[in-house]
Amino acid sequence: MKKWNSHPKHTLICTVGTSLFYPNLIGLPSPENYEPWLNKQPSQDRAYLSPEFVEMLKTNWTEFQQHSAETIALQEIARSLTQLPGTTRLCGAEINSIADLITREYCTSNCKLYFCHSATESGRNIANILVHYYRRNDRAVVTHEIEDLQDDDPKRFRTKGLRNLAKTIGQIVRESGSEFCAINATGGYKAQIAIAVLMGQALGIPVYYKHERFSEIVAFPPMPISLDFELWQHNSGLLEALQRNDVLNWDDFAEDWDEKMEVMVERVEVDGQIYIELSPTGQIFHDTFKNRFDASKNEYLPPPIDPPRKIKPSLTDHGWGNAREPILNFLQTITDQCPYVRQCRTHYWNPDLSQATRFRLQSEQIEGIFSNGSWTVKFYVDTSANTSGQRAACIADLNQRLANWI
Repeated sequence: MKKWNSHPKHTLICTVGTSLFYPNLIGLPSPENYEPWLNKQPSQDRAYLSPEFVEMLKTNWTEFQQHSAETIALQEIARSLTQLPGTTRLCGAEINSIADLITREYCTSNCKLYFCHSATESGRNIANILVHYYRRNDRAVVTHEIEDLQDDDPKRFRTKGLRNLAKTIGQIVRESGSEFCAINATGGYKAQIAIAVLMGQALGIPVYYKHERFSEIVAFPPMPISLDFELWQHNSGLLEALQRNDVLNWDDFAEDWDEKMEVMVERVEVDGQIYIELSPTGQIFHDTFKNRFDASKNEYLPPPIDPPRKIKPSLTDHGWGNAREPILNFLQTITDQCPYVRQCRTHYWNPDLSQATRFRLQSEQIEGIFSNGSWTVKFYVDTSANTSGQRAACIADLNQRLANWI
């Protein structure tokens, strides 16, 4: 059986904190306080922290704080730090932990580094230093600023910032391949670290953490997290709609709401109306199963229908007005592009209703909802599915395809 940390990883996703600035650089001593400061440093670091080096680094830090040639000062800080072993505490949590990961061969020595930093000045500046630090050694480095991950607005941090972090990590893993990735969750806010750990557990990739008092970095052990694939399939329309629209009217989903979805959403009230948006957990849940489904959906979907046996869309007897043509085109696209779809036939029309476009299960039938923001049509999708599992897979696949149709 493979060990959790076997095979060094080629891609390392790192959360970024502010320990390099606070307390490390801001705590650099003046010449008269050098000896007391040095005595507080780890004994193995002291040989590298000469008075001349500390004074040079403090000068760079002071120039940066005074906004004098800011970019140059950041580059000089990075250059100075390259003169120290990566394990020196003064280098900060990110450099310390990456050095340990490479030494222990959890990651390759030339692994690609992704830094996920907060939407704050400190986050941007520290990420800038890390880029200069690692590129001096010809390392591939990418930074991602996580929108809304900031400490001025706790609600925005919780509902949007953490969710955006989950989306970014999920995207990196999808593009890089989960088998090549590891997460270094050492830097950043505690909640940021928690999301990184949960992402790693859900996606099946190793997650590492190093506290400044730990003698070595530690791996979070794999945990038997149970995520409900069938729940995701049936609610993929809701999750995709929230992904596209950010917030949705709660009333549109109250009719067939599943209580298991409560942890997946956040509720917000605007002018007396309740809306829902994806929670960070919901984002992780959606990304996890979206990846798994994309990789193996042919195992779940029903057999294709021979093209001659497909039937043109059927519209009920309503006055469709200018909506008739876009509706027919939409239903024909579904029939043509989905091998398992036999026919789409409408059963509901409202010229004055707006709803989220999606597919769902209604009374053992696959129902589609299509809206342009002013009118709504509902229709049944007849498929070759013979089991509840195949119908659930069709719903998930249809919701995945929506982004290309609307």
